[in-house]
Amino acid sequence: MFEFMLKNVEKMSIKYSPNFYTKKRSISKVKYLIFHYTGMKSEIGAIRKLTDKNSEVSCHYFIKKNGEIIKMVPDLYIAWHAGISSWKKDKSLNSKSIGIEVSNPGHKNGYKHFNFKQINSIIKLSKILKKKYKIKKSNILAHSDIAPLRKKDPGEKFPWRLLSKKKLSIWHNLSERNCKEFRKIKLDNNINFYKLLFKFGYKYTNNSSDKIKILKNFQRRFRPELISSIVDKECYLILKSLIYLS
Repeated sequence: MFEFMLKNVEKMSIKYSPNFYTKKRSISKVKYLIFHYTGMKSEIGAIRKLTDKNSEVSCHYFIKKNGEIIKMVPDLYIAWHAGISSWKKDKSLNSKSIGIEVSNPGHKNGYKHFNFKQINSIIKLSKILKKKYKIKKSNILAHSDIAPLRKKDPGEKFPWRLLSKKKLSIWHNLSERNCKEFRKIKLDNNINFYKLLFKFGYKYTNNSSDKIKILKNFQRRFRPELISSIVDKECYLILKSLIYLS
């Protein structure tokens, strides 16, 4: 049934990557859905890299600029997309996740908004995979969530808020007006905020510069209109809301 649904997603094609572990995993092992952007100027170059055995990187699905979905690694094989990663008590998320790369030049190459065709494919594919593997919406994550010290993708222009309306992500329940007011209030003591941030799932660290990187990636995901190195009341209340919802 699910294979039929996947085959009938608009413009699905196959271009297999050799970069995966050859031992199959069970369906029960699939716990996360991880989104990436390619971060390359050329879409053709990105596809070539992900299917080149010397690159040692891959993904399960690739979404092109025209919305076409390319299947690169079958779901039950472990693709090499997450690298060194963690979320809550889970580490090395390659073994527990499905990775989806979305064509976008990224922050270093003129970061762009994801277009309508891409978003449509993201939603359709995510719905199928979420249902098939019984993935919790709180386990649909960004590469920057699971590797916040080295990654920014898919970035602040990824449609997380829209995905939450489709029950494909979590989002806070603060009103927009209150958010803007709380944004003006800086928290003098950040200890409790970071305790909650690590409880939520982000990598634990005591390093102050690493904490700022994680804060910014939290903001990219849940407060994309303002990414700063400041912990304000808005960030704190968003985080409390998310912990309650997750």
